[in-house]
Amino acid sequence: MIAILTDSTCDLPPDNACRLGIHIVPLTVNLRNRPLFDRQDIDPDAVYDHMKAGGSATTAPVETEVFTSTYRELLQSHDHVVSIHISGKLSDTVARARQAAQAMEGGHRIHVIDSGLASTPLAEAVMAAQRSVAGGGQPGDVAEAVDRIRRTMSAEFSVASLEYLRRGGRIGRAQEFMADMLGLRPILQFTDGELRAVRGIKAEQAPQDMLNRLHERFGKEAISVTIAHAGRDTGRISALRTAVTSSGLNVRKGRVQLIGPVIGAHVGPGTFGFLGCPVG
Repeated sequence: MIAILTDSTCDLPPDNACRLGIHIVPLTVNLRNRPLFDRQDIDPDAVYDHMKAGGSATTAPVETEVFTSTYRELLQSHDHVVSIHISGKLSDTVARARQAAQAMEGGHRIHVIDSGLASTPLAEAVMAAQRSVAGGGQPGDVAEAVDRIRRTMSAEFSVASLEYLRRGGRIGRAQEFMADMLGLRPILQFTDGELRAVRGIKAEQAPQDMLNRLHERFGKEAISVTIAHAGRDTGRISALRTAVTSSGLNVRKGRVQLIGPVIGAHVGPGTFGFLGCPVG
């Protein structure tokens, strides 16, 4: 038996993860000088409401001791643990997972993977790993499933406001001012383990631009599409659903996933994106 462990930056709702047999350890969100476990002590919208009101949020990785206790518990009922986490370039979480595994008796039964991803792309990688386990895969097969989904998926995001990127030091005030004057927003993509701006586009054109890129990538191939959104803006989510259904993409499966506060603290409420990957 193989246990799949990930962290809360995958943004899978805890109930869904439990139903899929996926175990999650939480990162910490610091709000008003209080450390809170992501999705255990606080939900994403509480963080976004705080940020909209002018507050700030910072985040902290999973502690090594949390990994140690979680691994011990899982190894009591499983032969192996495959531990898949947020990019090591974005968080020390995966480094702490490795520390815990290396220091433990039986650590050779723990297989730590730096996904190079976060949020919906990490969720897709973790769910691919779980499907591999359900199909009888061994740890090497599970690692290959994660690598395969990384190579075949396409995911991009756009921010609603540049304010939060400026707060995080990723752009300056002058860049924010000029981009706002021109109505431009960056399109963000995970590249080499980092979330990087790959192009700029008019804010109102961003949804169609990202869907056009999915069309260029997949053509008429059957795909699943995930809509990612930071905050429960039902009107905006409905508009994004409509954009997907009228895009001409061959969508066989689809879902909406809320972006959690760990990534949201850096990109801000209203951030949205689309992820496509082949079906089957």
